[in-house]
Amino acid sequence: MVTVIFIIAFVLLILGLLGSIIPGLPGPPLSFIGILLIHFFTGTQFSNSFLLSWVVIVILVFLLDYFMQVWGVKKFGGGRKAILGTFLGLFIGLLFLPVGLILGPFVGAFIGALTEVQDDTRALKVAIGSFIGFVTGTILKLVISSVLLYYAIYNIYF
Repeated sequence: MVTVIFIIAFVLLILGLLGSIIPGLPGPPLSFIGILLIHFFTGTQFSNSFLLSWVVIVILVFLLDYFMQVWGVKKFGGGRKAILGTFLGLFIGLLFLPVGLILGPFVGAFIGALTEVQDDTRALKVAIGSFIGFVTGTILKLVISSVLLYYAIYNIYF
């Protein structure tokens, strides 16, 4: 039974890494659930302070990820249509993996901003802000999910 728990936990940890890149799949929360499975259902234990610290970090990263692109769009002068374009581009980009994940939010923000400002230069600036927000959020999620995978492997084998 313990072997099955470890397999499920590591599937969740790997899905957490993939979810750091694929929108709609909550990467760090999946990774943390894998850690919790290992902690509660196997002989491998994590300290209470470790679990408490990481639940706070995962919640913060989860929330920050949703606001990173919005922040990038607003910081570079975009409005509601640019934000909507970013999210529409993100989901349409899923149809054209992996390039669509990068270009989708960028193109969506550009088109949305263009409908607001009618200025190519400013719309491009907003699209760049969207891209910066997306990349920042993705890197943050990847780091968190990678660290959780590392801690799982380390605590199991060492």
